[in-house]
Amino acid sequence: MVSMVRTRCVRSVAVAVSSVALAAVGTVHAVAGPARSAHPAPDVAGVRKALEGAVAAGAPGAFAVVRDHGDPEAARTVTIGKADLDGTPMNADWRFRVGSNTKTFTSVLVLRLAEQGSVDLDGPMRDYLPAGTLPEDWNMTVRQVLQHRAGIYDHTDDLLEQPGEETTSAFEKRIRTTVYEPAGLVAMSVKHGQQYTPGTRYAYSNTDFVLLGMAVEHVTGRPYAEVLREQIIEPLRLRHTSFVVPDKAIAGRHVTGYLTNDDRAKPLLDATEQNGSWIWSAGAVISSAADMDRFLTALLGGSSGGLVSDASLEQMTDAVPTPTAGTAYGLGLRELSLSCGKVYGHSGVVQGFQTQVYGTRDGTRTVVAFANASNNDVVRQGLMNTLEPAFCGARPTGPSGKTRAGAPLAPLDEDAGM
Repeated sequence: MVSMVRTRCVRSVAVAVSSVALAAVGTVHAVAGPARSAHPAPDVAGVRKALEGAVAAGAPGAFAVVRDHGDPEAARTVTIGKADLDGTPMNADWRFRVGSNTKTFTSVLVLRLAEQGSVDLDGPMRDYLPAGTLPEDWNMTVRQVLQHRAGIYDHTDDLLEQPGEETTSAFEKRIRTTVYEPAGLVAMSVKHGQQYTPGTRYAYSNTDFVLLGMAVEHVTGRPYAEVLREQIIEPLRLRHTSFVVPDKAIAGRHVTGYLTNDDRAKPLLDATEQNGSWIWSAGAVISSAADMDRFLTALLGGSSGGLVSDASLEQMTDAVPTPTAGTAYGLGLRELSLSCGKVYGHSGVVQGFQTQVYGTRDGTRTVVAFANASNNDVVRQGLMNTLEPAFCGARPTGPSGKTRAGAPLAPLDEDAGM
């Protein structure tokens, strides 16, 4: 295990090197794309149909933003339904909670530290955490934690009373106003013991990315929110992106998020104002479609995007298969297999909000799909169903003259806050 002296030295070096890295990325504003789109034209009708399915399933509204970088004329925005139950039309420019898309932000911070030599991805996770955070005999590596292959129990299963989507009662009792410390969340997980031998299987765990956020703080000696702002938000000029834990409000114009009631006969519950400390660096970022597009495009640009090197991006997209068909997971990035190829990004489900944010490997096409209702698998499937027509276009027509739909993506392993 790394000694305390070495840890202190690593932290000092990390802070110094971070300033240099920040200066380098500070000039990044956008990533150049090809002159014209090389992708099939988006099937706007197919995207709209998928969004209508999400709204029919119970979401007040939904939208999808499709962008081809370098070809602005190919951009498409489709909005359906309402931004709130007062009847305000859905607006794709407004802010919302991105849920587990936060994990990609956190992974970028860790990869940047690895590039600086401050973190060894194949070193023990506990070496980059305050003493006693993990048991001495827990030897999972940073890479395994990034991949959800570390054997760490997901603390959210305790907070939400059940594995999977939260209940309305648990939200009001434990989530909306309760402030948790990251170390407390990890302790909640550790008491369950190691779940399996690290590296032998995949099991999605929000606690993995709470640990990674703690590592960012421990190595840099600075709060996660500050590092996030200085390393990503400010250099990329993400003007609608913030991390405000433990504040509950979303500043500025934003979509209202609704939690589907346990009793489906009861009205949707306004979950917009909530404390994100329970999910912290695994799911508490607030952003907008434009900012999420900008972030993912810069990331998929590798060295030219200014966030991570080409070598780091290669590791992030080196995805390992999961039990879900057509889905693999890299280092804070999910890989989905569509009929026209693979796309990379993440999904987010947090009380009241659901988001799918994906891009082609070269970052030339991105899709942000959103709905303002959670605790509803059918809504989530509707959003996932936007990806095939958005990336791959209309399928060829069959003998009957009808367009053949692409095979629907299997439901992801994401639950509340994931």
